[in-house]
Amino acid sequence: MKPNRILPDLQCSLLCEDVKQESNGNFILIGIIGLVRVPQLPITAFKLCVFNRWVAGIGQFTEMVRLIAPDGSTALRQNSVKFQLADPVQAMTTVSVMANVEFKEAGVYTIEVLVDDVMKLRFPIPVVQAQQPPQGGAPQPAVEG
Repeated sequence: MKPNRILPDLQCSLLCEDVKQESNGNFILIGIIGLVRVPQLPITAFKLCVFNRWVAGIGQFTEMVRLIAPDGSTALRQNSVKFQLADPVQAMTTVSVMANVEFKEAGVYTIEVLVDDVMKLRFPIPVVQAQQPPQGGAPQPAVEG
């Protein structure tokens, strides 16, 4: 008997600045993000993308991608998309786009990826404020001759 539903595996999940698709169907990920270093806070990210690739499943599914604030419970963004896999050898790529994401504070934000309310992956995205050099630069040592 052939199964009519198998929950898919998440082959990969990457946060990046943008995703493009070539005419041959291949994807180009631009600016893969593992850490967000900013000069000041709050700051707004114009566009963030979560690239997910699903494999080894059969059936219709709902993917949920959430960006969680450092408090661990506040969802700053939440995207949902339905997809289908007819055969376990098929793969499905989804891209969740989050526009104008405001990072109000430094800390560890989290990306969560679920399929049919089952958590498949959770990964941290640290947001850090870069230290600014002092105004006027560092004092120069005196030159003696």
